[in-house]
Amino acid sequence: MPRSNFHLPLEQTAILILMALIFGVLSGCSEKNEYVEPPAPEVTVSKPQVKNVTDYLEFTGTTRAVTEIDIRARVEGFLESVHFQDGDFIKKGALLFVIDPKPYKAAAENARGRLGRHQAQQERAEKEYQRNLTLFKQNAASEANVVKWKSEVEESKAAAVSAQAALDKALLDLGYCTIRSPIAGRISRKRVDVGNLVGAGEKTLLTTIRQLMPIYAYFSINERDLLRVMKMAREAGITADNPDKITLELALANETGFPHKGHMDFADSTVDPTTGTVELRGIFPNSGPPFFLMPGMFVRVRMPIAERENALLVTERALGLDQGGRYLLVVNNENKVEQRHVKIGALRDGMRVIEDGLKAEDSVVVKGIQRAIPGAKVTPKQAQAEKPAKEAEPAKESPESSGETSTSSEPAQKAG
Repeated sequence: MPRSNFHLPLEQTAILILMALIFGVLSGCSEKNEYVEPPAPEVTVSKPQVKNVTDYLEFTGTTRAVTEIDIRARVEGFLESVHFQDGDFIKKGALLFVIDPKPYKAAAENARGRLGRHQAQQERAEKEYQRNLTLFKQNAASEANVVKWKSEVEESKAAAVSAQAALDKALLDLGYCTIRSPIAGRISRKRVDVGNLVGAGEKTLLTTIRQLMPIYAYFSINERDLLRVMKMAREAGITADNPDKITLELALANETGFPHKGHMDFADSTVDPTTGTVELRGIFPNSGPPFFLMPGMFVRVRMPIAERENALLVTERALGLDQGGRYLLVVNNENKVEQRHVKIGALRDGMRVIEDGLKAEDSVVVKGIQRAIPGAKVTPKQAQAEKPAKEAEPAKESPESSGETSTSSEPAQKAG
């Protein structure tokens, strides 16, 4: 079969392919290959907030009842009845226990009888004395009889006094058989059941009553912080006679912020040389029931000591931590990231006080921190204003001191 006119000889086909390859290589060499820099990553920046803040000292303490009374059996006898439920809130004067009063009633009646007998003897002796005294003045009786009946009067009078004391003691013991609450408060559980002998050889503990409104909080302050408080007190004109002018705030372990307000009530008069601390006491209202503050709780207490104007605050999430300490990432005028090590203060409303290392005009990276590499360029975007978060937990207590300085912010003006 004859060849088609469209097919080229093998030699010509090879020449054409070679020419096409040479042309492609030459064309590729004529284009210039240049590096295109990727765009700078975008980060969100914000200027620090400028606010007036209050410096605080923070402590750990324990609560105690304002009044705590152990109810004990003051006379020996069998417990006859109990008139409360364990844990009740009781009023002052409420009946609590009754100890079998029958032996004491009998003793009181016996003492009353002895008193009556001695009073009768005294009355008879006084009449005989007066009669013999009159007869002696008329020379109708001897002086010896007058002296005798006068002595009888004195003896019977002394016996009547002793009998009256015995009756008072018997009535007092009879009164101890009925036990009433000396204060209003919450009663603990009964420690002795009905039918048991109490008061035999000891004052048996029956129960305990605690007054819960208001309530005390005891805490200790070290000598260094005590000097700061004393300076603040002198400037404010506060003395030991009016410690209630020092306000305090208290929080339980599971509470955010310091919702309980109170004031200083007592400061010990000496520094404990073994610990270098002074015991302080605050008093706090404790409305209830139910009572949120109970004796024996561990609490956090803070005390305002100074006002600081124009403090700088940044969001807590902007802070980083490395071997050099806490730091912030700041974008400078050339849109380059700088790492700034800073000294931090207390955490307030989700914002951390920066005490050193930051200026009011600095732009702090608050979002996109992973993309902000120190020394690299970024594209800064201004953050929108955020609502303040709820007050966060305070910083942990410093091991160097029983108290720690913290701050509370108050609205002032924004930086920038």
